Amino acid sequence: MTETITLILNGQSRTLACDPTSPLLYVLRGECDLTGTHFGCGLNQCGACFVLVDGQPLASCDTPAWSVAGKAVTTVEGLGTPERPHPLQLALIDEQALQCGYCISGIQISAAALLARNPDPSDSEIREALDGNLCRCGAHNRIVRAIKKAAVLMREGERK
Repeated sequence: MTETITLILNGQSRTLACDPTSPLLYVLRGECDLTGTHFGCGLNQCGACFVLVDGQPLASCDTPAWSVAGKAVTTVEGLGTPERPHPLQLALIDEQALQCGYCISGIQISAAALLARNPDPSDSEIREALDGNLCRCGAHNRIVRAIKKAAVLMREGERK
């Protein structure tokens, strides 16, 4: 069954023809060609599929598409562009915190939500915000350093 849903996707109004019961992840990857959001476990346990919905991280693997109608959805592609990367993306590169790259889109989403609500998080607040994101590469310390660096970059950018 195909229906249309309208949402704000990465800042743009989009009307999508899809099965409204399909997982949002499948709609983003298949209908919208936004492949930065990854399928991990399919059970909302790893964080690889996180997107922001109205500013809050949400697992797109088990979220039906109908549930985001009328809401703002931001994928990792909506955080920055190659020409103008998000400070978080710059910091992750600077700290060499991108190992295999599989979990990092979800981590960026969780970190962006954290930095939006807390511009100067402690290490423990960062670790708590990333609790739903699994990374098997052992880059956790570099990821935490990168998020701290991004917080500084974002605060400095506000002063300019």
